[in-house]
Amino acid sequence: MNSELPEPRGVPVGRRVFLGTLGLGALGVLAAPKLQRGMEAFLGGAAELDPTGLTGLLPNGGGFRYYSVTSSVPHKDAKNYQLTMDGLVDRPATYSLADLRALPQTRMVRDVQCVTGWRVPGTPFEGVRLSHLLDAAGVRSSAGAVRFTCFDGSYTESLTLEQARRADVLVALRMQDKDIGHTHGGPVRLYVAPMYFYKSAKWLSGITVTEDVRPGYWEERGYDIDAWVGRSNGRDDEPTT
Repeated sequence: MNSELPEPRGVPVGRRVFLGTLGLGALGVLAAPKLQRGMEAFLGGAAELDPTGLTGLLPNGGGFRYYSVTSSVPHKDAKNYQLTMDGLVDRPATYSLADLRALPQTRMVRDVQCVTGWRVPGTPFEGVRLSHLLDAAGVRSSAGAVRFTCFDGSYTESLTLEQARRADVLVALRMQDKDIGHTHGGPVRLYVAPMYFYKSAKWLSGITVTEDVRPGYWEERGYDIDAWVGRSNGRDDEPTT
């Protein structure tokens, strides 16, 4: 999830569209798992066309909320996806989706905690440890942080180099034991297990090693840069690790 708090934008959706979506959301809570998965897919698609962010408030079978800070996001797949690694490194690189899939994969299961309060327990993520990509790039001694950019064209995030090297920080390719779909930030997203979910940038396209931490999209709007679950943003949630 690119962000945890929808930013007001655009014009409201029509009343009939909103009420119809609300009714479907309620149905998804009561329906069988197959229908709930369909409900989740529907809400994800509706969120892309909803300029208000209201669909992010509706219930769905997976427990997640769909937020984006832009009105639309291009779709990427194995044919056109690329992840660049650059900045203060000796060996800049560009990875295709096939390249990332060919690297050693790490799977972990953690709760996902949003800074706005909702939580999805026991969520599996799988991907390449960020530390593996940093080691392959040859980080220079002057480096102190890592900046992340996304192909939505707006979202950014940062970690200290020490945080980025943690074993529970992934360049994630799979979520809930399936390839990460577009609405969940696919085909590749960041996953920072011990921090609030706004640090786990969706639609990841660039990793740049820098000297210092640069505030990301939500940090520029008041969120904490160090976003440890239960120890930041004025919240006392249970840790996710």
